[in-house]
Amino acid sequence: MEQMIAYCGLDCAKCDAFIATKNNDNQKRIETAKNWSKEYNAEIKPEHINCDGCMSKSNKLFNHCLVCEIRKCAITKNIENCKVCDEYRCTKITSMFG
Repeated sequence: MEQMIAYCGLDCAKCDAFIATKNNDNQKRIETAKNWSKEYNAEIKPEHINCDGCMSKSNKLFNHCLVCEIRKCAITKNIENCKVCDEYRCTKITSMFG
């Protein structure tokens, strides 16, 4: 699978939601929902595990990607990713990566 770098710099192609969506793999969706529910102490259902990557123009995005402040910011600024932003290392990116 090709590399797909998100606005924040993460590789969407390595994301379990992206992989499950691209392969239309319902077992991967079930497994990912179970793992992420436990890891993030949230109720994540297999039907939530659908994502074409945060830079996609489709409406098929994981719930977090829909509300991600980094994604919203990059789209608003019409930039490729945070690396090219004049405000790189802002609080949005540092709160995510430290």
